[in-house]
This record gives sequence, C-alpha cells and structure tokens, in this order.
Amino acid sequence: MLKGKNIVLRPLQDSDLDFLEKTENNKENWQFGSEQKQYTKQELADYIAKAKTDIKVAKQYRFVIDLKGAPIGFIDLFDYTKKSAGVGVIVAENYRKKGFAKEALMLLINYAFSDIKLKQLHCKITKANAASIHLFIACGFELVSQEQELQYFVKFV
Repeated sequence: MLKGKNIVLRPLQDSDLDFLEKTENNKENWQFGSEQKQYTKQELADYIAKAKTDIKVAKQYRFVIDLKGAPIGFIDLFDYTKKSAGVGVIVAENYRKKGFAKEALMLLINYAFSDIKLKQLHCKITKANAASIHLFIACGFELVSQEQELQYFVKFV
C-alpha cells in the first residue's frame, strides 16, 4: 500500500469487482487503453484473484486509487522488465481534474524508481488526450517520439 496526502494506492480486492466492471466495460474509456472489449463478471473476478501475483512474475501490476475507502480509479504498471515498465492511469469521471491522478502518478513514480529500482517509465498517449499529456508532462515525463495519432513519453530516474 502506498499512501499519499489524499489517496492510497492499494491492491485490487474482491470488493472492487463492480467498480472494475464499470470501468473496464465503459466504452468511453476504451479510447485510453489497449483492450477494447467487454469483460464478463467472471473474467474480472478471475483477474482480481490473480492480481496479487508479484510484478516480476506477472509483468504487470494494477493499483486501485482509493479515496477514503472507495475506489476512484486505477493506475497500472505493465510490460515490466528489470529496467522499465509502462504506465497507465484512469480516474472515474467525477473525480477528474481534482489532482488525484497526479498524486497517484507521483506515488507510482516514487515506488517504481525507489522500491522496484526501475530506470525508466513510459507511456503512449493519443494526441487528442490533452488531459493525460498534461498530467504526464507535469510529472516529469518527456515526449520522445510521435507516430500518427500516438505520442510516446518517457521518464528516467
């Protein structure tokens, strides 16, 4: 568990199933992620059950962004190697533009560089997603390349 001023980053729990289903199956969110499909409740329950697997084995880890005991979003490390990982973040619409994503990203950056000793974090963001671009730049990520509709950002230790 990673504690910030306003939020906590914690592992997925069984009680997060409804929020996970609402988030993953919201077609509005599909533009931000790599998967664009409906998940069954059972598939998501199985995902939660396996979510405690160490990042070094699973090559990914999802944190719940928790505000006062309630899930308001997720922040992920994925494509993990010994030196780098991808980062993705999503916050429920009614909690956006309140600083929670930035606080979560800063907690994750500190964890990634200090605790699991990564050297680099990276993300791909569509050019149309101005809010995410602003977030990652504000947290020290730098634009390193562009291709068609995607921009690739990196943050080094």
